[in-house]
This record gives sequence, structure tokens and C-alpha cells, in this order.
Amino acid sequence: MKEHQIVIIGAGPAGCSTSLFLAKKGIHHTIIDKAVFPRDKVCGDALSGKSVYVLNRLDESIVPSFANQQSKFIDSWGVKFVAPNGKSIDIPFKKDMSKEKYPPGFISKRMDFDFELFKRLDKNFATIIDGAEVTDIEKTGDGVNISYTKNNSPFSILHSQLIIGAEGDRSIVAKKFASIKKDNEHYCAGIRAYYEGVEGMHEQNFIELHFLEELLPGYFWIFPLPNGMANVGAGMLSSFVSKKKVNLKEDMLRAIANNPGIKDRFKNAKLTGNIQGWGLPLGSKKRPLSGDNFILAGDAGSLIDPFTGEGIGNALYSGMMAADKIEEAVKQNRFDAEFLSGYDNAFYDRQWDELKLSHTMQRLCKYPWLFNFVVNKANKNKTLRETISCMFEDLDLRAKLRNPLFYIKLLIND
Repeated sequence: MKEHQIVIIGAGPAGCSTSLFLAKKGIHHTIIDKAVFPRDKVCGDALSGKSVYVLNRLDESIVPSFANQQSKFIDSWGVKFVAPNGKSIDIPFKKDMSKEKYPPGFISKRMDFDFELFKRLDKNFATIIDGAEVTDIEKTGDGVNISYTKNNSPFSILHSQLIIGAEGDRSIVAKKFASIKKDNEHYCAGIRAYYEGVEGMHEQNFIELHFLEELLPGYFWIFPLPNGMANVGAGMLSSFVSKKKVNLKEDMLRAIANNPGIKDRFKNAKLTGNIQGWGLPLGSKKRPLSGDNFILAGDAGSLIDPFTGEGIGNALYSGMMAADKIEEAVKQNRFDAEFLSGYDNAFYDRQWDELKLSHTMQRLCKYPWLFNFVVNKANKNKTLRETISCMFEDLDLRAKLRNPLFYIKLLIND
């Protein structure tokens, strides 16, 4: 048995973020992943402004490097919301784009983005064990034993004082130590396909969220990718999928073939590869993010945005905050639940208002008439469009969307 004080399970955005920030702090650790990179990950592939913020905190050379790799990263400057009635509004990520040296967001296949992060892991501080599947973890009197196999070899065991669960939706750490179970009311089913030749993309590569009548209370998306490709998919709350016996794949293909606002854009498009599905554990309720000898980051902690389904930003952000708490834990030699709970408090203090607001907006999708009303008003009212645009930068402004007075004022000013 080998002794490793800090062990990170998972080398996706959450795990790599934790590792890279620990390396900046000069803290030695081990990171384990069952894959050998580069590897694919089913995802929407969008990198939000939050992702860019964390990457800049990590290393200011990263974002410029993305901007110089146009075959792998495409810049994105905003989002197009399409209401059930087919009307749409374009919302820039920043109100004044002239001040931005680099794009506020990117879109990149996870095959490429995750590999970029993985390649940056600092071997001076990180012991990397890839192609290794963790099969079991168990508490001991002074930490955690981690059993894993690599290359079909017999079991190897690591002993650690602190384990970071960053291995995604099916996290063994979350299941065994935090007792986190799938909750269909706070879980989304998603499917993703890659197409080439989709027409009508925005000239500034806005991501598109279509709230189609046939997919409510879910949504359909089109995200542009490099080389004329597009990430196309659909998501819906699992409780509705189960209750209504929804076949998300069939419904998405039916919308592509028949929806009047979409079908012409796919007339020359070609599906490349298979349509794949995955689960999204949503951050629409608070869950424990730490306990005795463990911390959860990213999807393992169920931190995906309930409205947009975007998880990379919170994965990177949670990894950054986890590294801060780990630094304190190492200095004080404290790995107990009471001490590590400071990580939960810090993360939710920063992010809970945003997650709660996104949950409210997710629930509003059950009322298509309301979505139609707001988009119709925004198309006629420049001030309203600018207000909604500012909501991407100002959480206080965004909170207006869950205040009934916001909609009453729109009615009065009709």
C-alpha cells in the first residue's frame, strides 16, 4: 500500500482544475482517471464566461492559446433564445464588446478541451495515474483506502488522508461517502449529436437555446463548432421524461425534420457519429460537498446549472475553491468534516443565488405563454433587450426574472 496524502479521482475539468491550482500552491498530490487522454466526453461543449474567469485565474496564457487554435476552439459572443412561438432574441454575453480583447466564451469538443487541461498538469507536483479504474474506496481510522486496477493488473491500493471526488455523475465518492443518489426532480436527461452542414449560424457564434413546444419543459440546442460542425442536442428534466414516457432521441429527430423554424437549416446537414445520451445532476438543491476525509467537485457534487445545463464553469470553479480549502487543510493537518465544511459554505455563498435563480428560470419553461410574452416584448423594446443582456453580467439584475413585479410591469407598459 502506498501513502498519498491528497488523491483526486477524475481528470476532467473539476479534477484538472483542482490539480492545477494545487500545483500553483506547491502541494503534491495524485490524480487518477480511468481513461487515457485524449478521450471523448458527452457534453454540450460550451465554455461560459465563468470558465474563462477561472482559466484566467489559473494562467493568463490559456485563453489566448484557445483563441489561436481555431481548428479546436471557436469563440462565442452570446446566446440566442428562441421562444415556443418561434420568436427569438439575441443576448450578447457582454453589453460592450469593444472592451474585450478575447472572446467571453468558447465552444470546443471535450475531446480537445479536456486534453488541453490534462496536458497542463504539472508533473512536478501531480502524480498522474491514467487508464486506472477505481473499484472501491473505504474509510480507515486515519483516512481512505482507494483500490484500483490498471492494465488488467491485480488490485493496487492507495492510502490517502483526503480524497477529492471529481469523477462525474456516477461518482463513487459521492455515492459511498455523501450518500448522494439520483433524484429525478433535480436531474436532467440529455442527448448529444454532432452534425456537419447546419445552416444559419450566427456570425458571432452565438449558442442557441430553442424552447420548442414539442420538447417542453425541456429544450433543444444548436452550438456551433470549429470546421463547420455543430453540437446539437436536447435536454429534459428526468421526472418529466419518466412521467410522460418521453423518447428524447425520437423527439429531437422529429423536431429537426418537422419544426418550421429548424428543418430548413438541416436540409443539407449530415449526422456524424452516433447520438449519445448522458445524465446531468443539477445544482437545484443543496447537497453535501464534503465530509470526513473527502471533498466533491463538479458533477460529482451535482453542480450543473439547472437552466442552461452547463456544467464546465461550475466544475472549474469548484476545483479552484476546493484547492483553496485543501491548502488550509494541509497546513492545519485537518481533514475532518467540520473543518472541510468550510468548502461547502464558501462555494454556496458564491454560487447558490445563481443556481437558485436558474432553477426558477427552469420552472418558468413550463409556461410557454410567459416565455413567448417576454421574447415578444424584448423584440419590440430595446431597453428590455439591454436589460436582459446585462443580466448575464449582473446577478442582481438577473434576479428580476423571478420577481412577479417584473412581469406585471411588462404588462402595464404593454
